[in-house]
Amino acid sequence: MASRPSTEAVAPAPYASLLAEELAEDVLERFLRYVRIDTQGAYRTSRRPSTEKQLDLSRLLVGELRALGVDDAELTESANVFATVPGLDGSPAVGLIAHVDTTPDVLGAGVSPIVHRAWGGHPIELPGDPRQVLDPAVLPELRERAGHHLVTSDGTTLLGADDKAGLAEIMAAVAYLVRTPGRRHATLRLAFTVDEEVGRGAEGFDLAAFGADVAYTLDGSGLGELEVETFSASSVRVVIRGSAVHPGTAKGKLVNAVKLASELVTSLPTDRLSPETTEAREGYVHPHRIAGNAEEATIDFIARDHDDVLLAEHVALLRGLAGQISAREPRAHVGVEVRESYRNMRPYIEENPRVVDAALEAIRRAGIEPKLAITRGGTDGAVLSALGLPTPNLFTGGQEYHSVREWASVQDMAAAAATVVELAGVFAEV
Repeated sequence: MASRPSTEAVAPAPYASLLAEELAEDVLERFLRYVRIDTQGAYRTSRRPSTEKQLDLSRLLVGELRALGVDDAELTESANVFATVPGLDGSPAVGLIAHVDTTPDVLGAGVSPIVHRAWGGHPIELPGDPRQVLDPAVLPELRERAGHHLVTSDGTTLLGADDKAGLAEIMAAVAYLVRTPGRRHATLRLAFTVDEEVGRGAEGFDLAAFGADVAYTLDGSGLGELEVETFSASSVRVVIRGSAVHPGTAKGKLVNAVKLASELVTSLPTDRLSPETTEAREGYVHPHRIAGNAEEATIDFIARDHDDVLLAEHVALLRGLAGQISAREPRAHVGVEVRESYRNMRPYIEENPRVVDAALEAIRRAGIEPKLAITRGGTDGAVLSALGLPTPNLFTGGQEYHSVREWASVQDMAAAAATVVELAGVFAEV
């Protein structure tokens, strides 16, 4: 067993800039408030939002914006929060986007955030479930943040930094600009969406009403990163209908959909094409939900790749494996449903270099070395970019998303909020 690092207190890590330091406590206060609100979405429902409780946070944000003097803040018919922070006449309108929902894959109710001030570099045992340990020996991003103020859950739920860190950072930046009228900035258009985690965040998004010239999602992770490339993604649902009968008289009659679904999952490659065996631009096929009984079983897959041709091959693989199940058991009915989720935003971003250059400059002004990055996921920005609004993705400071081991650095969140303020200033100079 690895030796346990010292638990002695260390000096707090510095902030990236004086502006980040000024914003830090506001960001933290908002973040702690937002993560306590259960906004977990739901898969495969036609309702929007997929869960009504997401709007609890949306309505809170509208109220907070109006209290700041942002009088046009509203909850739209498509369940988005839209608002305007007026800026310099003639400047581009800059969109800032984050989502209120959290993933359905991990418990999101009853979040009890814990702040670890000036973390000393030792493993963090989460008190709600001592089996859940954040160990810097296996988490390099954590290891580099000794002295940071860290926020975790208690280990029984996710934290919700994806994407309530982004919400807190945008709101703290807006509050700063409102109370600092002498600071020149571009007009900001804010959008807080629902159902991003189930691939429907940009559904019904009214680009004309939003009125932004460029936009940014705050839905990334590592300090200083600007993500300009996403996966392309499709969701694939396989429904297997068997034939149930009492097991005592089942000989020659029972067609067990559960067993057939299990066969399909186990027929996937084990050494490639899975999230646990791929990295960088390598794509994957991921079975992430399975439900059913002997009569009918459903498997939900996500297929992702940075290359659209390879993505089509991943979908074809699933169709082929489903066909093999039908061939082995012709008494079963196997249906395959494919839905396009989003496409790689890189081609659209490349057509608009200004949106990248401005963000890189803003990150530098916030005291951070910028990094162009790709994401092994998707954002609302991927859909909006394809619709004509270039929308790369800025970092938020959250880590280990979609996990009870999720955590965030206050120093990094404050740097993200400072980047938003600086970004508004850069576009005032265009």
